[in-house]
Amino acid sequence: MKEACLTPKEHEDTVMAALAAMPSDDAISVMAARFKAISEPSRLKILLALSEGELCVEHISKAVGGNQSAVSHQLKTLKDNRIIKSRRAGKNILYSVEDDHIMTMIKVAKEHLHCDE
Repeated sequence: MKEACLTPKEHEDTVMAALAAMPSDDAISVMAARFKAISEPSRLKILLALSEGELCVEHISKAVGGNQSAVSHQLKTLKDNRIIKSRRAGKNILYSVEDDHIMTMIKVAKEHLHCDE
């Protein structure tokens, strides 16, 4: 079946709707930085570990199979992008998810792994 062609007015309306829905360049930069932050495998593993609750660096390292120095470096990136937060509890610093929207995206991506099965 042949699709109907859009009229020039319909094309213009579509372009105007796309422009109206487009976030600012600054907002797009923030979005891209957050996607970049969560797309690195070790940071994604950290977020999956933190999805189960608050953890210190030592326990995150055990959960993801990394050394504490490398995990600390990745935590800084996640914290700088406001994806996780930290709090001091005695001598420990505990990390948790700050941005639940990011975790929703990760959950959907995880569920999507089995879509083709």
